[in-house]
Amino acid sequence: MSLDFYDQHGAPIAYSDDGEHIYTFGGRPVGYLSGGSIYGYSGKHLGQFENGLIRDKAGNVALFSQECSGGPIKPIKQIKPIKGIKQVRPIKGIKQIEPIKPISTLGWSVLSGEQFFG
Repeated sequence: MSLDFYDQHGAPIAYSDDGEHIYTFGGRPVGYLSGGSIYGYSGKHLGQFENGLIRDKAGNVALFSQECSGGPIKPIKQIKPIKGIKQVRPIKGIKQIEPIKPISTLGWSVLSGEQFFG
């Protein structure tokens, strides 16, 4: 399952070509999907993933995929860059305990795509 993730301006930010590991288009590994959550490789819980939307800890949409449903009005998607060579993924740290899921909103996150992944 290949997913491309875009920010609130339609800029391509990251992708997953296996439905688990997330990379920037430059090839940097930035996180992974586990259940309905997204984690950084340090083990830090970054947010939720549902219906093709990546939500921040407040329930706002940080990124959307081409397969998403719900959430705020989506912008026109910009052209994707050529994917860079993938860097080696770091070892996954111990996952933080998943927090209580926030109420999903129709708003955009105050975090940019780059800020979301830290």
